[in-house]
Amino acid sequence: MKATTQLINVNLKRKSKQKLAFDVQAFRDSAGVARKVVEYRRSEKIYSQGDPATSVMYIQKGGVKLSVVNQVGKEAVVAILGPNDFFGEGGMAGQLVRMGTATAVVPATLLVIEKNEMIRVLHAEHTFSDRFVSYMLSRNIRIEEDLVDQLFNSSEKRLARTLLLLARYGTEEQPNGVLPKVSQETLSEMIGTTRSRVNFFMNKFRKLGFIQYNNGGLQVHKSLLSVVLHE
Repeated sequence: MKATTQLINVNLKRKSKQKLAFDVQAFRDSAGVARKVVEYRRSEKIYSQGDPATSVMYIQKGGVKLSVVNQVGKEAVVAILGPNDFFGEGGMAGQLVRMGTATAVVPATLLVIEKNEMIRVLHAEHTFSDRFVSYMLSRNIRIEEDLVDQLFNSSEKRLARTLLLLARYGTEEQPNGVLPKVSQETLSEMIGTTRSRVNFFMNKFRKLGFIQYNNGGLQVHKSLLSVVLHE
């Protein structure tokens, strides 16, 4: 169990030394036209489950929710992504249609890269290719940690870990631990529990000083890590 806890917490303790961001302006200005910058309003769909998988997206600003819906209409939130994250890369691995829905949780600015252009750039630009591969490997590790988290941890610990990850704890992208407003319903879908349980734990975290609500969103303090590390 100790080894499992270490696996769960490794992503929270790690201080990112490498910036996954790349020079977006230089990329836009380089040869080729199969890329564009698109802005989305809060709650606006970027693509829907079943749409053709023809492009890859890079988040410059804002946040994006990835979700899937089963045959009876039940939605599950897969992830919430932020600046410097890629998504929609499934088409490069042979997916013909989108396996889920992407929605802007706050106003978002995305660099949209057509699939063929992305493949060309990965072959031609080694620096970009290295960063993209590094990002995908890091995200695969995150997915494994999420699975272990769901299997072995309490809903309270899962919520604490999710809040820290959403606030980009331990990374250079979000040093102040502030995340945009995310509904308790969305959080409950992400960690696999009820909204009432999320509300109970959020109130508990606030009373203990682990989180703080303000006009800019939710402030997540590093002291919340104590909930994750507690055996």
